[in-house]
Amino acid sequence: MTTFQIEQTPDRPAVSAGSPLKFVLSSVQSDSHMWNLVALQLIMEEMGHEVVNLGACVPVERLLAACRAERPDCLVISTINGHGHVDGARVISALRADAVLAGLPAVIGGKLGVHGDANSALEAELLALGYDAVFHVGAGDSGQAIESFREFVAANIRTLR
Repeated sequence: MTTFQIEQTPDRPAVSAGSPLKFVLSSVQSDSHMWNLVALQLIMEEMGHEVVNLGACVPVERLLAACRAERPDCLVISTINGHGHVDGARVISALRADAVLAGLPAVIGGKLGVHGDANSALEAELLALGYDAVFHVGAGDSGQAIESFREFVAANIRTLR
């Protein structure tokens, strides 16, 4: 499991543990699956947070525009089509290159590649590109990825804003 830590900065002050966070949730442009997004939205809402779900097949520019408009505390990318690492790399590169959004915490999870458990090697690549956390789903077991995501949010709730 990856250790996560989002730094507190003057433009991202600490909030109380009881304050809800606002998440923008999306898939990548090539992923037409919705069930993962609906399930993840329900989990985040159950955790007490606000979720803006952009849906499936979201172009990068639309995703960036939504983040500018919504001003979320964190961007969450969920993908299950096996090409998440390719499109996810495009998303994070565009996000980190955007002057307004460069500091926005962003995470990605799901089926990131098509090579089974070897997909876990993609985690380091995505972290190096700028994701704050990567939640790889291997061998059809999403439970560990969801638990890791919950831990990430709980550990960083004071600094995600």
